[in-house]
Amino acid sequence: MDTLCSLSGLDPLWDWNQTWYTHNPELSNCFQNTVLVWAPCIYLWVLSPFYCLHLYCHGRGRLPLSSLCSLLGFFLASFGFVEFFYILLERRQEIQQHLVFLLSPVIRSLTVVLAVCMIHWERVRGCRSSVFLFFFWLLGVVCSLIPLHAKVQLAVDQGLSPDIVRYLAFFSYFALQLAQLFLSCFADRAPSGKAVLKNACPVQDASFLSKILFWWFSGLLFKGYRSPLQAEDLWSLREEDTSEKIISDLEEEWTNHLSTSIALGSRLPEQAQFLRKIQKEQSSGFCLLRTLARSFGPYFLTGTLCLMVHDAFMFSVPQVLSLLLGFMKDEDAPLWKGYFYASLMFLLSCLQSIFNHQYTYTCFTVGMRVKTAVMGLVYRKVGHLISRRTCTVGEIVNLVSADTQKLMDFVVYFNAVWLAPIEVTLCLFFLWQHLGPSALAGIATVIFIFPLNGFIARKRSKLQEIQMKYMDGRVKLMNEILNGIKILKFYAWEKAFLEQVLGYREKELKTLKKSQILYSVSIIAFAMFGVYVLIDDKNILDAQKIFVSMALINILKTPLSQLPFAMSTTMQALVSLKRLGKFLCQDELKPDNVTRESFKSGERSLNGTFSWSKDGPPCLKSVRVPCGSLVAVVGHVGSGKSSLLSAMLGETEKRSGAVSVKGSVAYVPQQAWIQNASLQDNILFGREKKESWYQRVLEACALLPDLDNLPAGDTTEIGEKGLNLSGGQKQRVSLARAVYRKADVYLLDDPLSAVDAHVGQHIFNKVIGPRGILRDKTRILVTHGMSFLPQADLILVLVDGEISERGSYQELLNRNGAFADFIHTFASSERKECFSEASQRGNITMVCVRAFILAEKIDMQLLWMLMSPPGNRVSLACSSDVSLLKQVKLEMYIEYFHTIGLPLIVSIVFLYAFQQAASLSYNYWLSLWADQPVINGTQLNTDLKLGVYGALGFAQGLQSLMAISLGCIIASRHLHLELLNNVLHSPMSFFETTPSGNLFNRFAKEIDAIDNMIPDGLKMMLGYFFKLMEVCIIVLMATPFAAVIILPMAFLYGFIQSFYVATSCQLRRLESVSRSPIYTHLNETVQGASVIRAFNEQSRFIMGVNHKVDQNQTFWDVFSCRWLGVNLEFLGNGIVLAASILSVMAKGTLSPGMVGLAVSHSLQVTGFLSWIVRSWTDVENNIVSVERVKEYADTPKEAAWTIEGSSLPPSWPQKGTIEFHDYGLQYRKGLELALKGISVHIKEREKVQIGIVGRTGAGKSSLALGIFRILEAAKGQIFIDGINIAEIGLHDLRSRITIIPQDPVLFSGSLRMNLDPFDAYTDEDVWNALELAHLKNFVSELPDKLNHECSEGGENLSLGQRQLVCLARALLRKTKILVLDEATAALDLETDTLIQSTIRSQFEDCAVLTIAHRLNTIMDYTKVIVMDKGHVVEMDSPSNLIAKRGQFYYMCREAGLL
Repeated sequence: MDTLCSLSGLDPLWDWNQTWYTHNPELSNCFQNTVLVWAPCIYLWVLSPFYCLHLYCHGRGRLPLSSLCSLLGFFLASFGFVEFFYILLERRQEIQQHLVFLLSPVIRSLTVVLAVCMIHWERVRGCRSSVFLFFFWLLGVVCSLIPLHAKVQLAVDQGLSPDIVRYLAFFSYFALQLAQLFLSCFADRAPSGKAVLKNACPVQDASFLSKILFWWFSGLLFKGYRSPLQAEDLWSLREEDTSEKIISDLEEEWTNHLSTSIALGSRLPEQAQFLRKIQKEQSSGFCLLRTLARSFGPYFLTGTLCLMVHDAFMFSVPQVLSLLLGFMKDEDAPLWKGYFYASLMFLLSCLQSIFNHQYTYTCFTVGMRVKTAVMGLVYRKVGHLISRRTCTVGEIVNLVSADTQKLMDFVVYFNAVWLAPIEVTLCLFFLWQHLGPSALAGIATVIFIFPLNGFIARKRSKLQEIQMKYMDGRVKLMNEILNGIKILKFYAWEKAFLEQVLGYREKELKTLKKSQILYSVSIIAFAMFGVYVLIDDKNILDAQKIFVSMALINILKTPLSQLPFAMSTTMQALVSLKRLGKFLCQDELKPDNVTRESFKSGERSLNGTFSWSKDGPPCLKSVRVPCGSLVAVVGHVGSGKSSLLSAMLGETEKRSGAVSVKGSVAYVPQQAWIQNASLQDNILFGREKKESWYQRVLEACALLPDLDNLPAGDTTEIGEKGLNLSGGQKQRVSLARAVYRKADVYLLDDPLSAVDAHVGQHIFNKVIGPRGILRDKTRILVTHGMSFLPQADLILVLVDGEISERGSYQELLNRNGAFADFIHTFASSERKECFSEASQRGNITMVCVRAFILAEKIDMQLLWMLMSPPGNRVSLACSSDVSLLKQVKLEMYIEYFHTIGLPLIVSIVFLYAFQQAASLSYNYWLSLWADQPVINGTQLNTDLKLGVYGALGFAQGLQSLMAISLGCIIASRHLHLELLNNVLHSPMSFFETTPSGNLFNRFAKEIDAIDNMIPDGLKMMLGYFFKLMEVCIIVLMATPFAAVIILPMAFLYGFIQSFYVATSCQLRRLESVSRSPIYTHLNETVQGASVIRAFNEQSRFIMGVNHKVDQNQTFWDVFSCRWLGVNLEFLGNGIVLAASILSVMAKGTLSPGMVGLAVSHSLQVTGFLSWIVRSWTDVENNIVSVERVKEYADTPKEAAWTIEGSSLPPSWPQKGTIEFHDYGLQYRKGLELALKGISVHIKEREKVQIGIVGRTGAGKSSLALGIFRILEAAKGQIFIDGINIAEIGLHDLRSRITIIPQDPVLFSGSLRMNLDPFDAYTDEDVWNALELAHLKNFVSELPDKLNHECSEGGENLSLGQRQLVCLARALLRKTKILVLDEATAALDLETDTLIQSTIRSQFEDCAVLTIAHRLNTIMDYTKVIVMDKGHVVEMDSPSNLIAKRGQFYYMCREAGLL
């Protein structure tokens, strides 16, 4: 190169004296005309083939060619050729001396031609923003700056005349090059013909510059700043971020792994298979991690590369600082070097910021994809689980909410685990360069701190695991409480369960407190500087050594603080991976449990042994079911009737034998499962609506009268779990869903038990029976109704999972076996009673069922809906979880801090201020030390200086974190307790109108945010705010003129902060609101998994959850943080530049120590600014959790549970007398009274058994609700034993009377806890109650007897057994008043008779009120109350009422009882 330059008569390529050691630096002409010209050209020519190949492989359509770029390229190339021909003509005599000047324009012009070709190739391949060409034009402009400066200087000195053509050509070339660079900063528009998604994410269309600086996000921030954001304002996800795309790729990987594992395991002997299963569960977490790494690893590695580049720039900054301080020390150094170092430091800081945020952006993107993927896998697993008993809803929701979040955190912080030790090593290496062997003291300190911090991380991880376990228990219990709240209120058990929840909560907070007290330590600077000055008096601590070392130590603090957190996050993620892996590896329903073939004649056969789990006892043995007819399945409670249907659906584990199904299947479960959707959607269940068939189904299932009374007909939305439908309506909707399906085989699990008898007869005749619309289908009907048996083609009698008898109704009678005796005993009464309900309406016939099919239990919301104008689509009966779009109220902060307490808050602020004052003194002391004069090669009083430095360091190390952690835990405890009390004190109407997902979200995610996120945010915000104050004070002490720059920047910073926080809070709130439907949908899916599988609708539900997850992930708060970070860090870098430039300008007046102090601290400002706003935003976003928890403080509450100073006798009620005095009740103010002027007197000691009868909606159940004060009186009073129940506490009332409800609810826990949660009775009492409830034999055969663990909802007991447990509760309490609300609907007749006799004998001296559906059950009662339209129309003994020939007489006569 020197030879080429010398031939052209130019200086050598490089000359240090000309470039560096001079007051007027400039590059040689040779360098300017060769390297600076050729560098961009080499870049383009070398990389363009690879770039072309990339474009060829990743085409995105075609863009129209750009005439502007072509024109600019033509002019750029022409200027090079003009210069070439000009030199050729003007200097042709001495051409050899101008080779460089000839060669460079030609190379430059040819390169521009290549660039234009690249532009056209990009457009052919649909590339709208070119990173490759952006860097080419940028490199070209940067390389042209120095020649431009040189030429301008030369033109100023000599004028343009000597070489005007070359000057004009160069200036024009530079201007056009600048224009090309400007144009490359923008992206081209999409082709006009291309389909554009509504609200498409602008990152797809953003230019490279916009992407790296996150300017593409500004549009949403502006929109959020101007007006509150709505969900529809948000951009849709990119295709690569959608659930469908992410999960389909990952599911394939995971399925392949599972299938390989299963194939290997199936070839092993049984014992080896068991061991392999345990091994598989233990290694499942690693397998899940490996699967995730294969899917998301490559993109994650690009982020890791950005982090490594960021680290390179990060370590360059202290080296430049060292040069700047060296410049300040050197009095003869030219001033331009100071400006150069200051500018270089600014540039490196900006590049560091850009790469850091690109890394974080990549990590959060991968984290969101991992979260989406794992949520999808968990949801799909729920659809295949062999039994819900293995995992509760609460545990599954925790997996989806907490554990997936832990995995996302792991992705973000994982790189710190391996990179932090490397960063520490590099820091110590550079410290060795500055301080020599004294750096070993730092190494020793690090070696000491690492195990200590590692121990702290492990300890915190262990505590975190324990806390998660307690949180799991609390959340699971809360889920059960919310699902069984009605039972808790009826039995006055709220206190017992409240104590259980608070027990979990106290353990959780105790663990949290321990983990918050642990913190890492750092004493590196003191150790190194101390050793450095003590080992040798000649060791001088000057500004360069001190502040470069401090800059390195500040870098060192980041990995040292990140490492324990990263290790803790990794440990937590490993725990979560293990939990998720274990769940995902659980046994699934095997497809070969049922052999499915194409339809021939609706055949179905079953021959084998089945159990609910692989290791459980057999619940069903060999049975055979014929095909093509109506098959009735009967048997006692627990005989295996429901298990038979489950085996046919493939829901049970097949031990041996086979199940064969030919044709499609429809299933009606015993407990109706209703979706949170419209009534029409529940019936159609994903199928297309065919109007004629739909209307026929509605008529057959007796639903048309209900539609007339619903406010929007069949488009009325049904609340969660069908809350605004009665039990009978839910069952009829469930049946209609199956009938509409037009399946080949129908499995009907006792669908008629929940409906009134006349409606049941109507449904049997119109749907199930020989003349029903399913007459040509195979129907397997589990039933307790004897009246339907004569019309069955075949009857199967099940005993202990086996068929004891089989045959037609007549054949079984002719055999005169045990079943024949059973038939003779119960059939006559059953046949009679099936008409009893129909007769309640007088002369109206069975066909006209319209007015009587309304809900028996019309709750508040349904009545409200009945008052609404018809024709409008009524929104969901449940109140949805709303987004609070306004700014967080100041009252929320005041409320939160009020719970902490003023004394603690004052002490927290004082500790922070004291800590930062000590830090300021600590650093200022160092600058004074650095400026101490050196006398005879030493500094004076080093021991004193070191002692003061150490003392200030110790004062700085005082932890204010503990105080704020303890304060936040106090607030968290108070808020949770308040929420729990508010919810448990709410009336039933509140739970009927509030989705459980909303409440569940409060107790899970919101409380977790208050426990962890708010304390962390407050600690961070206060810490960084005080540190920022320290930096500003130091910079102003060094250069007071910096105030001119700092003040405008402070205003700009305030604007950015308010601009960002306004949108960020709205995004976080929208995200929080969109999270609840995921949990509600998941809960709904778990509850109805068997129905969804039976109807083969898994794919539709998967699409539904995908849509909900995608909606949740469209909230771009993560990316708004990147926008904020880049903008604030550039602002902070401006402060670094200002501090550096001002220090250089004041070189003569400032000491090196003060400059070092100011610049080294200003380097930290970028981080401080970002973290203050982020932590502020985190607090602002998470304080929303306080707001959402406090929402329920203002909801209506029940009356007091107990009344202080109540004089209620302990044995009340002794007599059991009940008096209604002009009693009226309404479901909501403004509505018509449901009970009107009831005046009834039930006397004492009459062996009182009261039957309450009346048509549906007459007010029977309302009477029971009034007695228990589930609804308060609108007028009048109820007196029990002469005491007005409105004047006593709810628990005093409800604990002294008993109800056996229609829906039996059990809670997870021991059987004994379900019977006696307060431990008020002895084991002997409990066993006696079980014996009287006919459960003693069953319980005594259980391995754990009374300690038998009931699964969530009592799923491991049959419905009948659960009803018997409810009876045992009543027998145990043995109160003087007992209410039966259709309590035996789920029982076979034999058990029903036993229970009725038990009630008669055990409650003979009590008042028994029976809400009756079957008239024959109350014919021997003391009195019967006949109700109609909220009035008592008749009341007397059955014989007297019949003698009076009133309404009761006609009901009995038409029922065939007379």
